[in-house]
Amino acid sequence: MSPRLDFRLLGPLEVRSDGNPVDLGPGRQRALLAVLLLRANEVVSRDQLIEAVWGEAAPASAPNMVQVYVSRLRKAIGRDVLATQPPGYVLRVGDGDLDCARFEALLAQAAEAMEAADPGTARRRLDGATALWRGPPLADFTYESFAQAEVARLEELRLDAVELRIDADLALGRHVGVVAELEHLVADHPFRERLRGQQMLALYRAGRQADALEAYRSARAALVEELGIEPSPSLQRLERAILDQDPELVSSTTEPSAAPDAPARRPAANLPAELTSLIGRERDIQRVARLVSEHRLISLIGPGGVGKTRLAVRVAANLQHDFEAVSASWTWRRSSQVVTSPAPCYRRSGSPIAPERRRSTPSRTG
Repeated sequence: MSPRLDFRLLGPLEVRSDGNPVDLGPGRQRALLAVLLLRANEVVSRDQLIEAVWGEAAPASAPNMVQVYVSRLRKAIGRDVLATQPPGYVLRVGDGDLDCARFEALLAQAAEAMEAADPGTARRRLDGATALWRGPPLADFTYESFAQAEVARLEELRLDAVELRIDADLALGRHVGVVAELEHLVADHPFRERLRGQQMLALYRAGRQADALEAYRSARAALVEELGIEPSPSLQRLERAILDQDPELVSSTTEPSAAPDAPARRPAANLPAELTSLIGRERDIQRVARLVSEHRLISLIGPGGVGKTRLAVRVAANLQHDFEAVSASWTWRRSSQVVTSPAPCYRRSGSPIAPERRRSTPSRTG
């Protein structure tokens, strides 16, 4: 009975026969096997092997060296596995004998499980897929031209698996557990919007709405400043849902550590009491609330009696359950600056915002 061979590319090149490591010989012999594995079950010509292993620096003896390497490899893994087939050779690899093929199969099964709303099964498949990795793919051929395209493809698939596993964790209510991991992933892949969205969602579900909105601002800054593009519509919709505290953002499964018996107490608010209702200022309230979510300092500037304080108190009251700093410490600063319109002028730090037009007649003071 032929031994079972296990070919491994998810890390340094390795072959095991019935669980025992196989001696694959020196560097170029190993490179030749790697080229054949990257085109498993396909005929690879002798000239293609020479080009991949030696490149333009191939010596006159390269054809003979290919024959020598093939002969040695046949002794190591079996003549029936590495066969001659004009105009070259074919490496016969059975189903499940190549680790990267098993990885891709498990990844596909996990994706199907997520589509079927079965994150538990998806998580188990992804655990199995992740366990196949022993380091960077084709680690001993990182700088070889024949390996670079496959290395990039496998690294992309590995990151896809990480993102899918985080989706599964979020679906299982493990949002607190992935927050720290996502911080590192976002730092390594700042333009990966799927990771940015996962970070925002994990922070929001962990009770950190302000941090979730800050994560969006950080994502937008990176995309605008480095690539000159705005975040995708899906990321913008997620930000709006977080601002609106959309109930659909809350996971139906809650992580035990994130679900205490009683809600955490927030600092008592010290906002002035609202003695009157605020009518007809809905657009102002929404605009100022959005600016507060995007900037640390917002100034409302206008003549006395126009309603700056009343508007500020209403916005702060709306946000006090989302931003502890609003509840705990409300700082009042009245501006003596006069503008030519009775409508409040919203100003964020370093950037003037034009006031909204109102039907009342503008007045000028002094």
